[in-house]
Amino acid sequence: MLTFAQLCHGCGACSYLCPEKAISEEPRQTGVVEWGHSDGVEFVHGKLTVGEAMAPPAIRKVKEHASSDGVVIIDVPPGTSCPVVEAIKDSDFCLLVTEPTPFGLNDLILAVETVRQLNIPCGVVLNRAGVGDAGVEEYCRKENIPILLTIPLDTEIARLYSRGITLAEGMPQWKGSFLTLFERIQEIASERVSRIKR
Repeated sequence: MLTFAQLCHGCGACSYLCPEKAISEEPRQTGVVEWGHSDGVEFVHGKLTVGEAMAPPAIRKVKEHASSDGVVIIDVPPGTSCPVVEAIKDSDFCLLVTEPTPFGLNDLILAVETVRQLNIPCGVVLNRAGVGDAGVEEYCRKENIPILLTIPLDTEIARLYSRGITLAEGMPQWKGSFLTLFERIQEIASERVSRIKR
């Protein structure tokens, strides 16, 4: 019998379901988890081994190391792949970043369907506003999804980003907008936690 270890998600279903108990699992290293802190912020990330296809086990380990005392921000790749689902699972809120183009709208619709399947409230950041059309805004209005922040298409923002400088650092007038965004997310997440506890 051929097995393909690189395709294993580590769920354990094959060994559990085998009627002859002929399948056993062996641990293998798929990557490493690293952590540290700076300026009062703790940081944890996972690095997959080069050529490794299965990110979910590494993501689970990263989430195990994340502190549950306070706010945890999990950054995920775009799309709705297995790594994205694993990363957002059990979150109190999901912030979806998109741009006002047909391509952005298509990806947003898929992402919204995913977070709704996982019963996670969401909101949108509209990035590069000023390109494309009004399709994303119309969709959000129709689906009752709040657009929590709009960032315009701006050459200065692009320059900052290309140099690795955050928007709030490079253009301090944006700090207030990001604080408001954070407070709004906390409100929505708190409402969800309250509903779950009831």
